[in-house]
Amino acid sequence: MIRCTKKRSEQVLMENLIVLVDLDDNITGYKTKEEVHRRGLLHRAFSVFIVRGGEMLIQMRNPDKYHSGGLWSNACCSHQRKGETLTESVHRRMREELGFDCRLEEIFDFIYRTQFREDLIEYEFDHVFAGSYDGEVQVNPEEASQIRWIAFEDLKKELRETPERFSSWFIIAAPKVMAFLEREGERSCGQQVEGEQ
Repeated sequence: MIRCTKKRSEQVLMENLIVLVDLDDNITGYKTKEEVHRRGLLHRAFSVFIVRGGEMLIQMRNPDKYHSGGLWSNACCSHQRKGETLTESVHRRMREELGFDCRLEEIFDFIYRTQFREDLIEYEFDHVFAGSYDGEVQVNPEEASQIRWIAFEDLKKELRETPERFSSWFIIAAPKVMAFLEREGERSCGQQVEGEQ
């Protein structure tokens, strides 16, 4: 019984350790998410953008999220955990947040820093993934309060006119994602991942 409890607490600790990186995205260590955000340490993150025929899936972050609650953002975002690859973390989070998985392509990365409070700083090396999907979405209410599909042109207009309604990383990444997809076209990455339902 004690062994099980110890094993579970070790698992919880591992799940809460995220990847610290340098400016070239080399791993430099691991810290808890709380410490990383309190101290503003550069860490590895990812943002997933899901599209279908010139529209993008966006979510309104749950108002109770510890930062950027109630703001519109991309379909899914999170951090890589210690003990998993970036790819594993991206697909795990897709299933947890949206209830589906699909093929994704990493299209670029960028670094940004946003200070929300004195003790809450996002300083991320953000890997941006895009995929095409046209099926059912089962959003996790702990993560998002709403989702919607929005045409690229309408999204560009909203980003110009009401940027305060969007998360800081989305304002940076979304225009680049749309430009990439308009230039390259949607890839054949929207098919269901093998073994997923």
